Amino acid sequence: MEIDLEKLARQARNNAIAPFSNFQVGAALLTTDGIVFTGCNIENATFGLTVCAERVALFKAISEGKREFKKITIVTDSSKLSLPCGACRQLLWEFCGDIEVEIVNLQGGVAFKRVKELLPLPFDKSNFFEPGDK
Repeated sequence: MEIDLEKLARQARNNAIAPFSNFQVGAALLTTDGIVFTGCNIENATFGLTVCAERVALFKAISEGKREFKKITIVTDSSKLSLPCGACRQLLWEFCGDIEVEIVNLQGGVAFKRVKELLPLPFDKSNFFEPGDK
């Protein structure tokens, strides 16, 4: 039985709290053992405390002991496809590795990327170098 990540991300999007941006996002993160964790964006009046849907799904999975992931699907209500923010890209790389990222909008647009495409030089131990190195 195939898991419909887009449907689950769309459902999660409906729970978003976005009174300031009116930009609702839903995410569905698939573990390697077939479990799905969903998330929605949750805005706050201070903006700095706002959390993206991708991070909510990831933090839920991690807090439940999951450490291996296969794919994340992200659904937004923008007319153009919207990529994850820099913070989400970094956390996806750090905790999920080079997983597949499916980006969807409500108008039927779909794109597939790998985290490495979205964050080609992530902050991790593999990207430290000596001064003067190229």
